[in-house]
Amino acid sequence: MATKKTAGKKKPAAKTAKAKRAPAKKSLAGMSDIRRYFHRNDTPIFFISATNFNLLGMDEWCKKFKFINYLDCYDERHPNTFVPQEIPHPEFESIEDINNYLLQHKEVLDYIKSFGGKPKACFLMFDEKTEELAKKAGLQTWFPKAKLRSRIDDKIETVRIGNRAGVPSVPNVLVKVKSYEDMRAKTKKLGPDLVVQTAYGDSGHTTFFISTEKDWKNHAEEIIAGGEVKIMKRINCRGAAIEACTTRAGTIVGPLMTELVGFKELTPYKGGWCGNEIFADSFTPELREKARDLTFRFGEELRKTGYRGYFELDFLIDQQSGDIWLGECNPRVTGASSMTNHAAFAHADAPLFLFHLLEFSGVDFKLDVDEINARWADSDNIDSWSQAVIKHTDDSVDILVDAPESGIWRMNDDGSLDYSRFDYHRRAVASENEAFFLRIANTGDYRYEGADLGILITRGRLMTKNFKLNDRGKKWIDAFRGRFVGRSLTPHFSPGSFKIM
Repeated sequence: MATKKTAGKKKPAAKTAKAKRAPAKKSLAGMSDIRRYFHRNDTPIFFISATNFNLLGMDEWCKKFKFINYLDCYDERHPNTFVPQEIPHPEFESIEDINNYLLQHKEVLDYIKSFGGKPKACFLMFDEKTEELAKKAGLQTWFPKAKLRSRIDDKIETVRIGNRAGVPSVPNVLVKVKSYEDMRAKTKKLGPDLVVQTAYGDSGHTTFFISTEKDWKNHAEEIIAGGEVKIMKRINCRGAAIEACTTRAGTIVGPLMTELVGFKELTPYKGGWCGNEIFADSFTPELREKARDLTFRFGEELRKTGYRGYFELDFLIDQQSGDIWLGECNPRVTGASSMTNHAAFAHADAPLFLFHLLEFSGVDFKLDVDEINARWADSDNIDSWSQAVIKHTDDSVDILVDAPESGIWRMNDDGSLDYSRFDYHRRAVASENEAFFLRIANTGDYRYEGADLGILITRGRLMTKNFKLNDRGKKWIDAFRGRFVGRSLTPHFSPGSFKIM
């Protein structure tokens, strides 16, 4: 009897154990499988940031992909964006501060918990404190560790990674300098006109152009405090950007984009990034092929450091020689990601960021990276779009009493604007007479020099063939800037100094 009882228990137990064993994950074999996998995704994935601009539209490729934001750019009309009620907080000095605030907000924690499962998080910017708060909230961060990202984000380290990968930077020296004479002694081979960059910082804030001792004196304190800095020969260059994603199957490379840099109509910062264009003939076929090859090599070298996933490279193209040089690496999604992830090739295959999610998903997959890269290089897969980030450019402070809402706007023949309709799809822009506008600064917000007002996205170009703002671009920018109305403010507000996306 005992034997039977024992035997009777053992047999069903064995069956139960077998029944509970998780089924083996099926390997994904190509694009169709990958798209279907994310279409059925049941793992909550949150993009936590000031706005959802950088990954706009990703929720339509990946089920249960949600945005948790600080700013409501859509007046509560975006179905997958959650914005908690603002509560008292210290003044933000970075996007990391915003994310750390969100991850301690009860409404956000309740929202994440409501999805159950094993939620994941992606960020535009994060630090080690963000990682701790995410873990405490039950979130697994789907990006390489902040410590590794910080090391790669170091402009000095970027040069060294590039050198190992055979991706050259503009002739430079990596040194510490303590005086003007010391700098000149260490940079004799670079000529009289120099560009100095410290290890970290936004473009336009930590890049210094030095030709004379007077220039040096204007920035000496920051340069000396920067420790080891990158000092390079100044060249007459044109900026370009390219995004890529390094996966276990290889590095997938997007198209080479132009950059809008330092236009006074858009930004108060000399040399500051303020937009991009994507179009098939942006550069010669030889340059585009060269940039893609260099990006692939850089991505493969990144993989050796342990880095996986999305990254962006800035390239500098010498307008005299045509040489292409590595500028900097951003180990993250960027302001250009919206362009990459909405290009024609992304709609034909999948947005580049979907491969980032794939890499971190843990699912096995097979992918012909060479085939994808060849297809994405085909000009037939690239249509023409532009974006411009509009900042407040005056040295003034006030508070906004009116701001244009997000959606589709139409430009009339006389240069005036009409609001056409609400939408959060940029592809809803039907012609070059329409634009999608994403409002960043809203009524009640402070407007100060450098504050992000909004982002203009339109079909066609905003620059001339010589990479100057064209008349159409100026009209769009002026018209939107005119829609922001402020009133005087006292006492004086001390502005922040970081960009929002």
